[in-house]
Amino acid sequence: MNVTVFRNATLILPDRVAAGEVVVAAGRIAAMRAAEVGGASGAGDAGTAVPADAVVIDLDGRYLGPGLIDLHVHGGDGADFMDGTVDAFRTVCRCHVRHGTTRLTPTSTVARRADYRRFLELSAALHNQDTGGARIVGAHLYGPYFARPARGCHPDQDFLVPDPANAAELLTWHEQVPLTVTIAPEVPQAEWLVRTYGLRGVRFNIGHSYATFEQVAAAVGWGVRHVDHLFCAMSDRARLRQTQPYPMRGGVLEATLYFDELTTEVIADGRHLAAELLRLAYKLKGPQRLAVVTDAMRAVDRPDGEYVFGPQEYGQRVYKRDGVGLMPDGSALASGVMGLDHGVRTLRAAGIPLAAAMRMASLTPATILGIDAEYGSLEAGKRADLVVWSPELTVEQVYIDGRRVV
Repeated sequence: MNVTVFRNATLILPDRVAAGEVVVAAGRIAAMRAAEVGGASGAGDAGTAVPADAVVIDLDGRYLGPGLIDLHVHGGDGADFMDGTVDAFRTVCRCHVRHGTTRLTPTSTVARRADYRRFLELSAALHNQDTGGARIVGAHLYGPYFARPARGCHPDQDFLVPDPANAAELLTWHEQVPLTVTIAPEVPQAEWLVRTYGLRGVRFNIGHSYATFEQVAAAVGWGVRHVDHLFCAMSDRARLRQTQPYPMRGGVLEATLYFDELTTEVIADGRHLAAELLRLAYKLKGPQRLAVVTDAMRAVDRPDGEYVFGPQEYGQRVYKRDGVGLMPDGSALASGVMGLDHGVRTLRAAGIPLAAAMRMASLTPATILGIDAEYGSLEAGKRADLVVWSPELTVEQVYIDGRRVV
């Protein structure tokens, strides 16, 4: 058995940072030793004996953390998951592994029904396969059940009212790849869709919605447990006041912050949200219920210029400029253009502790997806998805199942 020992590491754990080492064997963390809180020497796990021929990697104090997990990602390095090819999927996965992401859920855009099917077909075919980069752990069907007025930068294509005809395929796909579906609670038949397919294991998020607080509360009762990109493409008191001056009502934003049952996510690229909004979300939701995502499109690792968000044939024309995606007239944001490592650095710059920032990019998304028994933290028995970081939090090495890929 090949054994690798990461020595003299600064381990990033879910609740603290500590000096220690990690032993990897057969693609898993075989043992982990970390200093006790306060700096006293100690062992986290009893571990296993290290053979004489083990490969020893001396990190000289560099950070060692878990592989990052992206819940919400559309593209990178010139490709979009909606391009509908294996090569596009692999290109996006290779792009994001360079930024420390080891597991991700491809996320669709609003599209035509045939392209939704192709997206799900490829997500299923590449589920848990070697992509040459980040591994696919699910599929995020994102678009058909939006509220059209809240579509943001998405193409104006097939918006669907849930019914047995168009929803029947969900269970078929879910049997092949774990499926997350975003829905606006105000869409007709939303309750039927969530109650029918949620009982069969499909995960449902709220997103691209102008629902009222009461409609979100109802969705929580149906079983919805997550809200997409907090503060973005959602209703709040100010928006709802445009249609009802008094009494002022809460919307998706206020309900997300209020309900403890709801987890949520932030796009921490330094452009979508100012530091005070990141701190507010962190204070109210905490690192156990707040994930960081990229919402990245095909312009990641590409120069500034014009790109297409979604399918090349009919997607939305957007621009990469000033570290973010923008609509052609510059009046609104249009997806992210940075990797998840940048999100971790942005959270740190906002004053969020390193252990919490890393948790929001690893263990919390793993927990939201229900894969935290295998991924998301440095813990004996878990898959050896590891990232070596410089003192400045740039990605230096990436390992998936104990094998170096970057």
